[in-house]
Amino acid sequence: MVTLMSQENMVALVSRTGRHLQRYNKGRRQVVGCIPYRYKFTNQTSIEDAGDLEVLVISSQKGKGMLFPKGGWETDESKIEAASRETLEEAGVRGIIESELGQWSFKSKSHDTYYEGFMFPLLVQEQLDFWPEKNARQRIWMSVPEAREVCQHLWMKEALDRFVSRLTSQQSAEEQVRTTCAIS
Repeated sequence: MVTLMSQENMVALVSRTGRHLQRYNKGRRQVVGCIPYRYKFTNQTSIEDAGDLEVLVISSQKGKGMLFPKGGWETDESKIEAASRETLEEAGVRGIIESELGQWSFKSKSHDTYYEGFMFPLLVQEQLDFWPEKNARQRIWMSVPEAREVCQHLWMKEALDRFVSRLTSQQSAEEQVRTTCAIS
């Protein structure tokens, strides 16, 4: 018996390696990443408070601390493609990438060099059982306050704060529109 599988559900179980395709801006390596998130309750589309939201953090490859998935932005891909690839390789999730949260300049903890980092929210739609870095990393869903506590990078904590602020301000704007429509 032969089973046919759709290629869109197939994942290469090997991460990209090497720096020959890496992007640099004024000597700074450019990296992109995502804050994978989900709502605690099925069919939920907004948050009453930060406790309704969960974010996915991963262990660093060296096992010291937790962070959001991120990695090099390569010359053959867009920022969004790179963010999606890195999140799939490191955290084993796929979903909808939303608009960029911002750009940060930060110094590497292991190298004496500066990087440029870009972060995006990613609404998780699929969590894989097998992914390229499954044996190198742990992934853990947690609340926003817990993630903020364990995240080892200040710039990622700032991205998380910006993300939560965006969600709550969008929700407030939507509630104002609903109230205005109800009064009319």
